[in-house]
Amino acid sequence: MILSLILTSNMDRNFALNLLKKYLKNDKLVKHCIATSAIMKELAKELGEDEKRWELLGLLHDIDYELVEGDMKRHGIVGSEILKEFFDDDFCNTVKRHNYYIFEPKTKEDIALIASDNISGLIIACALVKGRKITAVTPKTVRDKFKEKSFARGC
Repeated sequence: MILSLILTSNMDRNFALNLLKKYLKNDKLVKHCIATSAIMKELAKELGEDEKRWELLGLLHDIDYELVEGDMKRHGIVGSEILKEFFDDDFCNTVKRHNYYIFEPKTKEDIALIASDNISGLIIACALVKGRKITAVTPKTVRDKFKEKSFARGC
């Protein structure tokens, strides 16, 4: 338990990224988590929330995806169990509740993570048409592409 408290207070992005890569081998999934992390961090800034915490939520939210083989009846639940060693119950519950197929969002963190998770695919697709540069993506780019029904349909 003491080790858990030390790790929680000192958890940094590199440790979290290594933890994520221990469970996720698919490079596209890892990149999705990194994108979601960046969105969460900026959203936290905008909303006056804990940037580090929100960044880590975005980074680790799909840690169990390959373990559960995409089974949405288990996704998030297994991830929250993995993360209990390192994070508080609220953090783990947010990871669990980002699976809105089986859970209702209850907090601002829940809603932010769900939104960031969903929009990350669209932003990545926009970056791909902008010469693979995320820095070239503007809010206008995302709005315009969002209106195109055929663009990034799976997002």
